[in-house]
Amino acid sequence: MPVFGPRALGISALGAALALVPALFLFGFTVDDALLPARYATHIARGLGYRWNVHGPITDAVTPLGFPYLLAPFAAGGPLDALAAAKVLGLLVWTAAAAMLAVTIDRASLARARWAALVMLPASAPLAAWSVAGLETGFATALVSIGVCLVAIGRPRAGVVPLGLAAALRPELLPFVLVVAITPPPGEPMRLGRAEGFRVAFAAAPFFFVVAIRLAVFGRPTPLAVLAKPSDPWLGAKYALACFLLTGPLALVAPRALLRSTSFVRGLVLAVAVHFAAVAVAGGDWMPLSRLVVPVLPVVILAAAHLGSVADARVTAARVALALAGELFVMIKIGPVAARVGAARTALVRELGPVLEGARVVASLDAGWVGAATEASIVDLAGLTDPAIAALPGGHTTKRIAPAMLDARGVDTLVLLLAPGARVETPWTASIFDRGVEARIARFPDMAASFVVTAESRVPGLPYLVLRRRTDAAGDVTGEAP
Repeated sequence: MPVFGPRALGISALGAALALVPALFLFGFTVDDALLPARYATHIARGLGYRWNVHGPITDAVTPLGFPYLLAPFAAGGPLDALAAAKVLGLLVWTAAAAMLAVTIDRASLARARWAALVMLPASAPLAAWSVAGLETGFATALVSIGVCLVAIGRPRAGVVPLGLAAALRPELLPFVLVVAITPPPGEPMRLGRAEGFRVAFAAAPFFFVVAIRLAVFGRPTPLAVLAKPSDPWLGAKYALACFLLTGPLALVAPRALLRSTSFVRGLVLAVAVHFAAVAVAGGDWMPLSRLVVPVLPVVILAAAHLGSVADARVTAARVALALAGELFVMIKIGPVAARVGAARTALVRELGPVLEGARVVASLDAGWVGAATEASIVDLAGLTDPAIAALPGGHTTKRIAPAMLDARGVDTLVLLLAPGARVETPWTASIFDRGVEARIARFPDMAASFVVTAESRVPGLPYLVLRRRTDAAGDVTGEAP
């Protein structure tokens, strides 16, 4: 088949459309963490360096090291502009990768059943949402998809390049990438020789290059997120199981077809299984829509297409239908809500940004949108941008902040989230707050006398309070946020 023949162009257009339509539907999706690299990118664009706070140190808050530099050319107007650019770039690279995925499925065999797996592409809310979330997930997904497609068309050495880059962006992908690196193209037997060793080394090199940079610059091999969010394998196992049931891998549960299939397909299925195990060990993720497994979902679709080529058509239809049921459940139940997240975050920035004018140091658990709303220094109560807080006991929503820390950091403003359905009480410290660290701060001595409520968000479902330190209570404040 000609690489750019009419059929290939038509199939690639189909794949692109199947990825583009749901991504546009979910284009409003994002998460607060997407505004972290956006703030870094803004400071880079303004010549301030790789910093979270303008006058603070260089910190390792972004898991894909260097990702803010990709956004910096678009970030002069502020974090929201950087986020918008990240969303568009993620959409473009994923759409291109989906086009290549469709062509690769077309070349998998002549069996019509191979096309059943492609139905899983537009039904996947995680694939669509995370391609436009503004984080690196869309880029990692595109790189994995392109790399595996290159292996599928007989170019495994070329395939390890994008695969290695994906592992550099998302560290938990490394075991998956190493398995794919030794997986032979279709029609070739599995072997472990010099060529496979070369591919493994080449695939792992970007990951260890990033580790070396982190050690040299920050003194630790892992990003702050690893320290701020301690892993819990039990929670990770539940997370991985839920992802397995709802994101499409049920289509790969085909023992007989696997036995009849090629080493290439068995290698892909093994790689997917290894990745789910790695995600479980990593402790899963708090973000919605199965973020940590999204990069391997195109591989699930490709492997399912190959299995459909050798399995009974009725069994293939049943497996794909079962996988599709989980995907559609997520798309229908969570998709519409997810699509409104970005608009709500933007509304928060616009509503409370003016309220935060004049603040010098703001403490908040949701540092992303707060950092987009003000140029003030931000004390990140989750520790994602702050090594000292990251090292404290507790999870990222339950850090054991000491009362003296607020004074030592010079905090003059707090942004806290009320629990769903809660209201502001008198005194405000009697209010019910949503997360552990916020409730902890409200219990600090003399907080009601030191801070006063100056604003409450009117954005539905996001009842944030802005509290300012009383002028007559500022005498003991000695420090400034790093």
